[in-house]
Amino acid sequence: MRLHFFILGLFLSLFSNSFAQSVDTIKVNKPDSIIIPKVVSYWKSENIIGFDLNEIAFVNWNAGGNSAISGLIKGTFTRKYQNGNLKWNNELIMRYGVSKQDGVELRKTDDALQFTSTFGYRKDTTSNWYHSAKFNFNTQFTSGYAYPNTELAISKPFAPAYTFLGVGAEFNNKKKNLQLYISPLTLKNTMVLDQRLADQGAFGVDKAIYDPLTGRKIRSGKNSRTELGFLFTNNYKTEIVKNIKLENKLTLYSDYINNFGNIDVDWQLQLDFIVNKYVRANINTHVIYDDDIKAKEEIAGEQVIVGPKIQLKQMLGVGLIYSI
Repeated sequence: MRLHFFILGLFLSLFSNSFAQSVDTIKVNKPDSIIIPKVVSYWKSENIIGFDLNEIAFVNWNAGGNSAISGLIKGTFTRKYQNGNLKWNNELIMRYGVSKQDGVELRKTDDALQFTSTFGYRKDTTSNWYHSAKFNFNTQFTSGYAYPNTELAISKPFAPAYTFLGVGAEFNNKKKNLQLYISPLTLKNTMVLDQRLADQGAFGVDKAIYDPLTGRKIRSGKNSRTELGFLFTNNYKTEIVKNIKLENKLTLYSDYINNFGNIDVDWQLQLDFIVNKYVRANINTHVIYDDDIKAKEEIAGEQVIVGPKIQLKQMLGVGLIYSI
């Protein structure tokens, strides 16, 4: 619980506006030599909140079909600091979506809490290369289930949660909206703070050990797993044609100790169709492969671990956005 409050406090303190500007002073040539404070800010902030809604309804439709409605609320909050050769970029992403079909209970469709912080230093202002340190944190808000089984959760908040902390080099080209980050030394930490899931060895942690005769638990499953490996990230944005934008995010990670060369993949591709300032449609594709994440299937009413699989999610949404 202390870790929960620490990370929450970090988010709140970083994304508050209390430190988003610095104060300098200038002297005005007046008889009384009045010192007037001048606000000098090296911070840029952006808050984007959006809501997507999808609905399909059937009434006496001969071809058949189930009426359904789904919604997704999302927010992206950025704080960027740039002063000479120093830069510090912070991004907080939150998404939560649900859907409801006729005759089917309410189900979760999306759930993400992601925070990324990158600090960089370059030798001169003409270079696009930075010596960088990067921190990344990922988890979810609510429990996830292998529907239709809603009795036992297959994931929970902080089960799993992932942190990446590394040092390396970053290429940042603002004109081309291209970012590349290479880290030969990155610590990846996987947390599973739900003991039932930890005992199962979920998400790659060491599972519990049981006495083969009595079935008594000898050792509880571990709640964390730490790896040291190589990390590569890419972020690219472009406008394909007017009012149609493409964003590509790719993360590749390989552990030095366990099966080096076996690459974990996290790839997001999004198309934004801009109707006007407030209305947008988007298509999002998300592909994940992690050898430590074992898929679960419902077989004869029981959850059975079947091994790692490629995870694919595709979403189409039309909704409103508001930028603050």
